Amino acid sequence: MQFHDALTLDASSTARICADGSLVAEVLAARTGLQAYLGSEVDPSNAHGLRDRATVQVYRPASEVFNRDSLASFSAAPVTVDHPTVAVDAANWRELGVGEIHGDVVRDGERVRVPIIVRDASAVKAATTTHKQLSMGYATELVFPTDGKHPDGTACDAYQTNLRINHIALVRAARGGPELRVVDERPGHTLPNGDLPMKTLTIDGLRVPNVSDEAEAAINKLQADNAKIATDLTAALDASTTAATTIQTKDAEIATLKQQLADAVITPAMLRDAAKAYAVVCDKAKAMGVQFAEDADADTIKAAVVTAKLGDLAKGWTADQIAISFDTLSANVKPAAPTVQPIGAPKVMGDSATAVQSARAQWLADKQNAHRNSAAA
Repeated sequence: MQFHDALTLDASSTARICADGSLVAEVLAARTGLQAYLGSEVDPSNAHGLRDRATVQVYRPASEVFNRDSLASFSAAPVTVDHPTVAVDAANWRELGVGEIHGDVVRDGERVRVPIIVRDASAVKAATTTHKQLSMGYATELVFPTDGKHPDGTACDAYQTNLRINHIALVRAARGGPELRVVDERPGHTLPNGDLPMKTLTIDGLRVPNVSDEAEAAINKLQADNAKIATDLTAALDASTTAATTIQTKDAEIATLKQQLADAVITPAMLRDAAKAYAVVCDKAKAMGVQFAEDADADTIKAAVVTAKLGDLAKGWTADQIAISFDTLSANVKPAAPTVQPIGAPKVMGDSATAVQSARAQWLADKQNAHRNSAAA
């Protein structure tokens, strides 16, 4: 059965144009392991029920790839432009061949290193412009295991034996994709037509082939612009987050201040209660014989009482300790009742009972004789 398979460039080598215009390159071919094929490629007649399957796993064991006869079939295999519809042989080689495998064919890891030379000028141009990828054409015998395994235990739908290379084709698109290139694309390398080779860029994990220097510069600029936009956007989002946090903080502060202000409002009732409490402190202090300034506040008056009663024992006490001590000392103290005088009665000076009685008698006499004084006048 004839198969077409993809080749890859040897990353360590450089494809080059020789002085005579031919192209020389190295590729890595015939890898071992499992490979996916269309069911129609593997079983076109549907003899094994695989034709309509989207993919079929075909195993290429190392014992077959590196078999002496298989490796020998690489030697001098022709290079073609596109895959011919028939196998290349002596009868059509002059018509189809544009070069050949030229040099030593050796094992390289799990692949075969294959040196090729393209001698035809039009084919060299195709290899550097439209047909930059490679595909291997070969014949093999397929074995379809009944148990779905190769004898070495590898699960597969079929495995290859007796590999024989027929040709290597320059194609527009190989099975393996645009990385399977025959032309070195290092900057500064000039193709036979005088053009600079196109580059393959990787953008966000995707390979973009055939990119000119101008396009690369434009892409790089766009990526740089996008990176700056992303950075600016991140900075703007950070600033917005910070501003939002600041606003929330200020809102909390304002709400707290409003509540504190509401709690601090002094009502007439509060003033009345405070005045009563202050008057009680003053009266108790006086009743306990403690002198204090007329403009002293309640805490100062309490401190004066405690100091007067306890002396150095209260030295260094806090306001709370002084308040508790004052309440304890004055618990049983009754403020003196205020002296009530009749309206219009003369002001009584001193506290002598005799003086009070004399003043009262004089006041009553004045009242009794008031009408006589008026008549005499």
